[in-house]
Parts: sequence; C-alpha cells; structure tokens
Amino acid sequence: MLTLLGIPGALRAASTNRLLLAEARRAFGDALHTEANLRLPLYDGDLEETQGIPPEVQALADQIAQADAVVIATPEYNKAPPGVLKNALDWVSRTKGAPFRNKPTAIISAAGGRAGGERSQFALRLMLTPFRPRLLSGPEVLVADSSHAFTPDGRLIDPRYQQALAELMQLLRAEAEGHQP
Repeated sequence: MLTLLGIPGALRAASTNRLLLAEARRAFGDALHTEANLRLPLYDGDLEETQGIPPEVQALADQIAQADAVVIATPEYNKAPPGVLKNALDWVSRTKGAPFRNKPTAIISAAGGRAGGERSQFALRLMLTPFRPRLLSGPEVLVADSSHAFTPDGRLIDPRYQQALAELMQLLRAEAEGHQP
C-alpha cells in the first residue's frame, strides 16, 4: 500500500489548507495517509551545533523519506509561504539522506485572495529546487477566497477545484506507483 505524506503549511487546526489536504487525501485514494507536524523549533545553527538535529525535525525527515508521495498544502501569508513551512524546509535541508530527492511531490494551496496562493506556490517551488523532488507541474490547484470555498463539512464546493485536485492527485499516485502519466 502506498504512503501519502501531507504537509500542512498552516498550524491552525481549522485552516482551509488542512481542509484542502483532507480533500487531496480523498482524491489520492487508497493509501496510508500520514500528516507532518511543523511545530518545530526555529532553525538555529547554534542549536544544531550543540544539540544536533531535534528529534521532531528528524521525525519529519524520516516521514518524507518513507513516504511514496508528498503533497504540500500552503497558505499565502504576505505573498509567500508561511514561516513555519520555510523553517521546516530549512531544518530538513540539514538532515542526512536527502529525503525529498526524487520524491513525487505536489503543491496545492488555499488562500483568501483571488489568486488562491499562486505567489506562495511559486515561491515554494523555488524553495524546493535544492531538494530535487519529482515536483508535479500541474494542474495547478489554487483555491481562491478559501473561507467560502468549502461546505460546512469540509468539502470543496467548486467542481473546477474538485476536478483539478482529482487530476493532480491521480498524477501524483501514478508517479508514486512508478507509472508514466
């Protein structure tokens, strides 16, 4: 059975990116679904030098390495991914084994603005470049006006978002299974 790791870029339990991540898991289909915890200490070279990689950072790197595929749901804070996501990537970059290397990875976003997190996704793609994942280029899933984009029980309302997410997750699944989509 495949393992899909979801990385929520928002810490808030009720964030629309967590709702979008839940929709992505449903669209990915049958798999062992795990979710990353980004409540990590701020990256600090002195801390790394004196205490090594914190256990919670190593746990995240291990989750990435062990997953067959990764989906990252990023909000857009001030035209960029949130600091907790950047911090997590900074820490993971310090771990051994290059956990993202060749890992099938998809980015999705939900944001309050009309672009649905487009700038955040662009910046995140740049941040992931040194990790060398197998980053899917599309279809882009950019959920705009996200506070109004979900039903009260957390389902995407707009069929266009549903369709784009379903296609992206099926492409991610195909990559994880080693198939050429």
